[in-house]
Amino acid sequence: MNNDRFYVNISGIKGDKRIPSRVLEEMIQNAVEQGHRAIEVNAYGQHGIGGRLWRSGNEKIKIRIQGHSGQRTGSLGFPNTEIEIMGPASDDIGWLNAGAEIIVHGNASNGAMNGGAQGKVYIGGNIGARGMTMTKHNPRFDPPELWVLGAAGDYFGEFMAGGIAVVCGFNTSYNESVLGYRPLVGMVGGKVFCRGDATGFSQSDAKIVPITDVDWDWLCTNLMNFLQKIEKKELFDRLSKRSEWTLIRAKTPQEKLIGKGILAMHSFRQDVWDRELGKGGLIGDLMEVERGTIPLITKGEWRRMVPVWEHAKYKAPCQANCPTGIPVQERWHLIRKGLADEATSMGLKYTPFPATVCGYLCPSPCMASCTKNLQYITPVNVRLLGRAGEKAELPVSAEKSGKRVAVIGAGPGGISAAWHLTLKGHDAVLFDESKQIGGKISSVIPDSRIPKETLQNELERVKKIIPDIRLEHKITPKSFQKIKKEFDYVVVAAGARKPRMLPIPGVEFAVSANDFLEKAKQNPAKLKDELQKIKESLVKSKEDQTKSNEVQSAPFKKVVIIGAGNVGCDVATEAHRIGAETITLIDVQKPAAFGKEKEDAQAVGATFHWPCFTKEITSQGVILDDGEVIEADTVVISIGDVPDTDFLGKDISTRNGFVSVNEFNQTSDPTIFAIGDIVGPGLLTHAIGSGKRTAEAIDSIISGREPEMLDARSEIDKSRISLEYFNPMVKSYNTLEECGSECASCGRCRDCSICVHVCPEGAIERFESEDGAFEYKADPEKCIGCGFCKGACPCGIWNIVTNSPL
Repeated sequence: MNNDRFYVNISGIKGDKRIPSRVLEEMIQNAVEQGHRAIEVNAYGQHGIGGRLWRSGNEKIKIRIQGHSGQRTGSLGFPNTEIEIMGPASDDIGWLNAGAEIIVHGNASNGAMNGGAQGKVYIGGNIGARGMTMTKHNPRFDPPELWVLGAAGDYFGEFMAGGIAVVCGFNTSYNESVLGYRPLVGMVGGKVFCRGDATGFSQSDAKIVPITDVDWDWLCTNLMNFLQKIEKKELFDRLSKRSEWTLIRAKTPQEKLIGKGILAMHSFRQDVWDRELGKGGLIGDLMEVERGTIPLITKGEWRRMVPVWEHAKYKAPCQANCPTGIPVQERWHLIRKGLADEATSMGLKYTPFPATVCGYLCPSPCMASCTKNLQYITPVNVRLLGRAGEKAELPVSAEKSGKRVAVIGAGPGGISAAWHLTLKGHDAVLFDESKQIGGKISSVIPDSRIPKETLQNELERVKKIIPDIRLEHKITPKSFQKIKKEFDYVVVAAGARKPRMLPIPGVEFAVSANDFLEKAKQNPAKLKDELQKIKESLVKSKEDQTKSNEVQSAPFKKVVIIGAGNVGCDVATEAHRIGAETITLIDVQKPAAFGKEKEDAQAVGATFHWPCFTKEITSQGVILDDGEVIEADTVVISIGDVPDTDFLGKDISTRNGFVSVNEFNQTSDPTIFAIGDIVGPGLLTHAIGSGKRTAEAIDSIISGREPEMLDARSEIDKSRISLEYFNPMVKSYNTLEECGSECASCGRCRDCSICVHVCPEGAIERFESEDGAFEYKADPEKCIGCGFCKGACPCGIWNIVTNSPL
């Protein structure tokens, strides 16, 4: 109750009107999101205060409630949340508690800790009926606890399945029952400490057991903590007399059968099932099951269904949705085995840019497709694994084949093709008209998207693998024909360098996105001078000399970007970096921008407007077809690029301006392949993946084999994965080890042996070969085809299929 100055106050009333419960909860959530960790709520009967505060992650939150808290305070409470009610509490305090600590300085009415699974509820008075009912305990977490200073109301602990309750019986007669009427009916788990008369509980469901020294030490230690929480620690000596306490626990199923004998199936059907659920019973009018004999539980070839261990039969969703085809789940498997170096090195078998692209630039479709998203669980951070690849060891190339392959274009796709061709033993030569390799990664993408050192390190690694790189080499129709004759195969990865421009008046006074980005990155001052000259030319063309004089002194302030995709967002962030104050992105449709690019643009104050149809570019700015004027002193057009295919000649088939290829990126000329933006627009990872697949196809042809898709497996059905085994509370990952342990390993066996332990017939056994490979098999002479293995498998490995002999 100290340090009041650190609390932010939220009132449950505005003016003379009570704020609805939902709105008050949003106010609390917003305060937490803004970084407040101590919140005082003046409540006016609002429900659910303090529940579901997950936004703080692992930071502790303190909620103090003054006034009248409504029902279900702290419901669905999260770990690291502490709720203190400075008075009595209404019904269902701590309902479905999932980890919060709740303190009540007074009585609590019905349903205290009802359905709780974690957390603690401390009551500084009495509680009403049905406290601690239907609680449960997951052994992975601490059990839920309910501490009551006084007595409990009727039906206490009904259907209690786990947890610990402590009822102190303060201010009650020692001979007076402190658990109310009919306590612990249906109790199947957990235990109850009570001080005073404990008679009257359900003897068929629970039993009194001796308090061991371990039990007593636990009770005394936590009793003092409880009394400190409710500010009554002076009562400790009075409440800590061992002779006054009783410990009650649930009976085991075996203990419940003692003296009852085994009920025959016929008797169970007649005396229990039919009476409760049959004709005249609770749902008798819905029962359509006819009496019949129990069928034989078959084994061997007579089983109707049989289990199949389908390890690695399917791709994990992350791998299936990675354009480069990186087996992410295999890399996390290596991390779990402590082989971090091997996991990072594996990335270089698929991409020459594990850190640059996978770690920073890729929008990570692998994470977007993660099975964990189905349950709103944070996917493991693949970017951490990508960034670790910056320092991975160089892969070893195969023995030289003597074959030469020319790769035209030293962007991500071209480098990928040359990289993989070199690793397979072929001599790859890179040609590019630029002064440096890397394509748009080096020349266009802003430095804010990736550390310069990381990019430089990976480009240097590329040069070590591919020694023959020929820069400032412009490809003409004549030089292309020469290259074709000198090399066994040619891979064209020239990209799309020609910007699309709008057919509107004044378009000549706009600058293309790639031109803007390249100059902004290399020489911002020169770019601003060029933009100033464009503005002056625009004004002079309108014969407005007065305006011209104004423009000459006008700084680079207002920028309009036509085209609100990710490239347009990069333009926005660069424009802000070099001095723009007002940045507007317009589009004819809802902006296609997403991910970090859009977040960065919004962070610098860029605004998005759509639908907007540009009519003309003038000295005022951009004129839309409805007459609206969006003021601008610089206009950038970012509506995509098209490739220049003229150098290829007429022998190479094209369609809509792009090179036509088959599934192996082979053109109409069987010795020429094409990848990347010259084939069609896509992500950096699409170009890198195409480069790898093209290298594999060329290697197959050189080796005398028909090209084939090396991994044609389909994606695993996500419904097969059991996410219950993984921690839903994790909101971020800091280490590779954390990621590896929380990866669901979809379709790849984690070798956990859960299937072995869960099989009721003991039919499953693990086998390991000399090379360390393992396999789980079900003995057909023991297996009954029940499917427990499938239901229990975390990774979706086991499947149940129809038995073929039948």
